[in-house]
Amino acid sequence: MAKTFKVTAEGKKKLEDELEQLKTVGRTDIAEKIKVARGYGDLSENSEYDEAKNEQAKMEARIVELEAMLKNVEIIKDGKGTAKKADVGLSVTVKNEKLDKEFTWRIVGSTEADPRAGKISDECPVGKALIGHKVGETVTAEENGREVGSFTILAISK
Repeated sequence: MAKTFKVTAEGKKKLEDELEQLKTVGRTDIAEKIKVARGYGDLSENSEYDEAKNEQAKMEARIVELEAMLKNVEIIKDGKGTAKKADVGLSVTVKNEKLDKEFTWRIVGSTEADPRAGKISDECPVGKALIGHKVGETVTAEENGREVGSFTILAISK
């Protein structure tokens, strides 16, 4: 069974835009690079040609990956009001007990995760630990049996 990728509507649009860009502009650019590199002569000793072919292979692999993801996408619905339990698509404000600092993260699917932008994956240790818990609860995030942090949930919002 194929893995389901949880994304917001915005995240799905970004994936679709990337796919379209790779299929149109990306393929055209690579074809031009290969054409130019062929003009340099003997392909057996042509590093420009090898590099362009490798770039083409990476791009085609990404296209296949994006197509597979989009076939198995689950859109996360954004609601209104306050949620009772932390879940994908919600923002969670927590206090890191060890650092004595507050953080607000939006829990998103793995394809949209960007910790620097305040988006953590539902598959990362902290995201996994927060899901299903309520305001006031303290959760411990673990990775490979090792504690990576203890967090008290201060607020949950949609």
